Amino acid sequence: MERGVEWDFEPGIGRIAALMDLLGSPQHSYPVVHIAGTNGKSSTTRMIETLLRERNLRVGRFISPHLVSMRERISVDGLPLSEERFAEVYEDIAPYLEMIDAQGRRLSFFETLTAMAFAAFADAPVDVAVIETGMGGSFDATNVADGAVAVITPISLDHVKYLGPDVETIAGEKAGIIKPGAIAVIAQQELPAAAVLMQKAAEVGATVAREGLEFGVISRELAIGGQLLHLKGLKGTYEEVLLPLYGAHQANNAACALAAVEALTGGDDPLDSELVRQAFLQMRSPGRLEVVRRGPTVLVDAAHNPAGMRATLDAVQESFDFAKLIGVVAVSEDKDVEGILDLLEPLMDEIVVTRNSSPRSMDVDDLAALAEEIFGMDRVHQVERMDGAIDRAIGMVDALGEFSGAGVLITGSVVTAGDARLLLKADETQ
Repeated sequence: MERGVEWDFEPGIGRIAALMDLLGSPQHSYPVVHIAGTNGKSSTTRMIETLLRERNLRVGRFISPHLVSMRERISVDGLPLSEERFAEVYEDIAPYLEMIDAQGRRLSFFETLTAMAFAAFADAPVDVAVIETGMGGSFDATNVADGAVAVITPISLDHVKYLGPDVETIAGEKAGIIKPGAIAVIAQQELPAAAVLMQKAAEVGATVAREGLEFGVISRELAIGGQLLHLKGLKGTYEEVLLPLYGAHQANNAACALAAVEALTGGDDPLDSELVRQAFLQMRSPGRLEVVRRGPTVLVDAAHNPAGMRATLDAVQESFDFAKLIGVVAVSEDKDVEGILDLLEPLMDEIVVTRNSSPRSMDVDDLAALAEEIFGMDRVHQVERMDGAIDRAIGMVDALGEFSGAGVLITGSVVTAGDARLLLKADETQ
């Protein structure tokens, strides 16, 4: 698809709205759970999908960005579209794309993928679609849908060029997915963001469910391979929920996902507790503090802003007892690189800086120079290619001996996580 790069676009939903009209508004063919926020969107989306599928519903899932294959973004029945089906869906909508293009309103790469998802879900057909925004909310292409449930995950500074310079402005943009009469499930937020979201909900007459008030995590404790949760939902409490993911932030995501599914189902009865336990037991979130190798332990994480990195590092300290940690880091040049490195410095003994496969990846020389200012020259290693950087880090751990208790964390970007998973031959992403 020759429609430019994903990060270069003109904000607005006019183009995709026109395309949806030509396609017969497939996004209105099924109930939608719509997810926006800065961090935790993909994990929360996957959790909602898993809970709904455990209730024997046919679910469409749209996430972004992808880790390895673009087909990951559009899933039906828990599986990405096949190569053949992905091509068929594009070919089905291509004539309509050309009609909008001919009007001088060329659709972007992300708009095209979004249209493909809505069309594929209508054709399946799905019982529910769980839709993650790409960026923002009001002007995001996914916002041509009207979510019966809108989920707002934690908001922090990111994409400031498009979304605004502070959390209030960013929250105002993301609040755009809260539609009249919807139920808004709101994760714990900084107070300025929470105030904006509450005001938007009041303006459109949405019902609000707030983490920490109407629902939340009652307790959590470490367990082998994850954590054991006691959750308060909107309609009941759910005990002994084993979540095979690490970190308090994933427990919070689980609470939001549970509340969203309760909100969608209607009525006053709680979900079946065993169903909830079985659903969360199946939960996977590729590239989110994922163990992709043992001997030595290698973790991959997609954190790409300070708020996300802080949550990741808290989870590493809580769940892994590394005597020494080596980092492999590649970041996009438009991110708060200094803020990310500042957070990594106390936890990482040494760092291998490199670049990922994205054209936006920061130049290795520039990243190394910045890292040396924060870590000191002796702790920074520079490797041009990701494969070489991973080999260097694993070699450094191996040199310490089998029982050193050292590990490797590969992080800094979703693309970095995807590249690492591919290189280390992690299980195929679903």
